[in-house]
Amino acid sequence: MAKEMRVGVVGLGMGMHHCKALEQAKGAALGAVCDTDPERLENAVNQYGCKGYKSYAAMLKDADIDIISIATESGKHAKMGVQAVEAGKHIVVEKPLDITVENMTMLAKAVRKTGKKCACIFQSRLENSVRMIKEAIDKGKMGRVFGVHAGLPWFRAQSYYEGPHGKWKGTWRMDGGGSLMNQGIHTVDMMCHLAGPVRSVFGYYGIFDHDIQAEDHTVAVLRFENGALGTLYSTTACTPEGAQRVFMFGEKGSFSRHGGRLESYDLDTPAKRKRMLELFGSDATTDEGSRDPMAVSADGHMVIFEDLVKAIADDREPVIPLESAMHSVSVACAIYRSGKTRKEVDLRKMKP
Repeated sequence: MAKEMRVGVVGLGMGMHHCKALEQAKGAALGAVCDTDPERLENAVNQYGCKGYKSYAAMLKDADIDIISIATESGKHAKMGVQAVEAGKHIVVEKPLDITVENMTMLAKAVRKTGKKCACIFQSRLENSVRMIKEAIDKGKMGRVFGVHAGLPWFRAQSYYEGPHGKWKGTWRMDGGGSLMNQGIHTVDMMCHLAGPVRSVFGYYGIFDHDIQAEDHTVAVLRFENGALGTLYSTTACTPEGAQRVFMFGEKGSFSRHGGRLESYDLDTPAKRKRMLELFGSDATTDEGSRDPMAVSADGHMVIFEDLVKAIADDREPVIPLESAMHSVSVACAIYRSGKTRKEVDLRKMKP
């Protein structure tokens, strides 16, 4: 039997989900945690019975740790990832991969140079309904895709952006934006995952209901490489908050997904349509962090850890490759650039 891989988790906010996922993950186990907050660190060590490090550099020197799971402030992801792979560790990086094209490119170069594996947290791709929709689209069940439309009407209280662990949120330097880069990035990734790469964007953003530096509401028009047109909005200023909505249509059919549930599924045979709605329709259960950022399931994270272990053993790309995660974040960066310049931004011309 292959040796169980030991994981060190750095950043014990969202990183606690990583710790929880590792309780059930096959082939991987929590070996250490790291945080600069003594209380967070002590709580995690007591809860999971693992090593605790105040220093990230010290954890990287731990020879028992095979994988580093990075769940710190978004603007630190790439730098910490580079440090980890150069220290001989494989990595898991919480969303977003980073907040600039430059930083993500730096990380990609380090991963290629060291030959280490990088798994990215976009766990929504791994939901069963999304897997089956993706398979249907790839098999041509939708035909030529015409429209890709999504929205995220969430709410965050002002307190979310305050306190000892919140001041980096909603800032350009560490969060890379607001509702789009932090909360909406999963929705952007869903659009790209199902419809393919984005060619160009035009966007607007603003601050409407929070005292923050970046934005709490963004809207954009997207042109996809396959010719489809799309629209996107994200906000943390919607009261009462709603659930993520994704609607796609093409020459052979459409589907509508609301909060993880299928509202409609008009693809494939009548029998397949009926079955999809039975499995994932109004009676399905789902977790969504529309108001509480911690109210999400750790199941997707568990799958990502398990897949990374297999990817290392098989010397293949993880299920969510670095390059595709880079594209989704690049789309968000392009929307912000468009909002600043009031011009359409072509992603093919975005240089690190």
